[in-house]
This record gives sequence, C-alpha cells and structure tokens, in this order.
Amino acid sequence: MLAGAAAWPLAARAQQPTMPLVGFLGGTSPEMQSDRLRALRLGLKDNGYVEGENVTIEYRWAQNQIDRLPALAADLVHRQVTVIIATGGITAAFAAKAATTTIPIVFGAGEDPVRLGLVASLARPGGNLTGINFVSTELAGKRLELLREMIPAATRLAVLVNRGNSTSTETTLRDVEPAARAMGLQIQVHNAGTIGEIDAVFATFARERPDAIFLGQDVFFVSRRVQLANMAARHAVPMASGSRDLVEVGGLMSYGSNIADAHRQIGLYAGRILKGTKPADLPVVQSNKFELVINAGTARMLGLGVPPTLLATADEVIE
Repeated sequence: MLAGAAAWPLAARAQQPTMPLVGFLGGTSPEMQSDRLRALRLGLKDNGYVEGENVTIEYRWAQNQIDRLPALAADLVHRQVTVIIATGGITAAFAAKAATTTIPIVFGAGEDPVRLGLVASLARPGGNLTGINFVSTELAGKRLELLREMIPAATRLAVLVNRGNSTSTETTLRDVEPAARAMGLQIQVHNAGTIGEIDAVFATFARERPDAIFLGQDVFFVSRRVQLANMAARHAVPMASGSRDLVEVGGLMSYGSNIADAHRQIGLYAGRILKGTKPADLPVVQSNKFELVINAGTARMLGLGVPPTLLATADEVIE
C-alpha cells in the first residue's frame, strides 16, 4: 500500500507535459538587459507564455566577451532548447546560426541582416532564422545631423569605434565619413575596444580637444557607459550615441530604435514559434519606432543651449 502511494506522485509527474525550453544567448550581462528582458517577457506573455509557469528560459551570457558566444550557443543546442533568442550584438546571431541549422532562432540585429548574410531576405528569411532589425547602425548619418544641430559651431569630431567588432565599425564609418564631409566636419577615428583603450583615447582628447564625441554602435560601449559618460564629463566634451543607456548616465544625446519595443517583438516572435509557426514564415521586422533622447542637465553643464527645434522633437528630455 505504502509502495503504491509513493509511486503514484512519480507517475502523475511523469504524465505532466514538460514546459518548452527557450534558450537565451546574450552578448552582454543580465544587469545591462533588465529593461530589455522585461519587454521580451511581455512579448512572450502576449502569446500566453509566462516564464516559470508554462515556459522555461535558459540564459547564457557572454559578459561582453564575444569569443565565448560560440561555446554558449553550442551549450544551448546541447540542452535541446525549442527556440534560441540571440541578442546583444550581431555576433550572437551568427554564433547561434553556426551552432544549429534546425533549432529556430530569433535574433536582434543592429544592422541589415540581409547585407550581412544572416538571412536570405527580410520578407522570406528562409532557413531557421528570423528576428528584428533595430536599424541602429544605419542611423549614423542621422545622428550626426542631430549632433550638428545641437552644436552648430562644431568642426572637429572624434569618432569612437571598437575595431574588435569589424562589422559594426565598417557600417558606422561607411555612413559617418560621407555625412561628415558633406557637413564640412573633420573626423578623427579612434579605436576603443578595452577599458584601457577608452582611458587612452580620452587622454588624447585632453590635448586635441575635439568639439564632440560620436560613439559607434557597439555593445561594449553600452557596457562601459558609466566610464564613458564620466570621462566625457571630466573632459567637458559632448557625447552622442545611438543608445539611450548612455544618455541616462550623463551622455548628451542619443537617437536610435526604441529598444524595449524591439525586444517585445522578439518575445512575440519567440512565442509564435513556440506555438508552431516556422521562422521561415515570419518576415524580419524592421524597427519603425525611433527616439531622440536629450540630457538637458548635461547640456547645461557643458554650457550648451538646446535648440527649441530639438526640444520640440525630442521623445524624452532628461533633467
């Protein structure tokens, strides 16, 4: 009798359906992604999936060490996850793609995934990948226009890139260099791919005194946002980027995709795949919500008056 009673819970548990397992491959760290993860979970919830209730998420974080991504992606494949979400840089998407040709992958990419060879086309991605194009890197020219509107007297611009991320660097410079020439701006490109290189670059700014800093799109810069904002404030140099994360900690201005909205869309796609939709049948979505964020407190500290036209068009002004 006792043996039968003890065996009954085991049999009941065996009959319960197992929860689908989602693999999350992140190029950065959970501390950097809290708002994005909240939005992603909302997207999953819109399809009826709640983490811990009817779906499990296995997280793998590269902690900004992109060379770890292939091994982390392979580990998720080994865990036989139902779908992989790859965010935090285009490198994560490529690592997931290299790890499996069968498990569906939903990526977040800051640049054109067709040009990069990630998918065959936006409308018909083909294969096992689909996702969201944040259209972040391609907005470099627009960011430069807004920076010039903020500082019309600027003539010399320091452009920071991480040459360790060659794809993002090439795209940034491809857009910034002709836009700068058209505006009559002189640009000096600096590599800053480590904490020490950031310090070294700002040491040169003490001598060269650029009129402004333009950050290329790179997850490393977002991870070092406090260091960058503090150094820019110490040297009294305006800094513009594509990520509101930097403005929230003291950068001057940003223009880019609404990242929370994009991550909600990633969650929506992951939920649809869990319900049986094939990634090849889900067109790659291009972000259409962009936001201009200005830190008015930083502008005052730098002695800059924010033009009324920018104040009127800004989606958020941080005081």
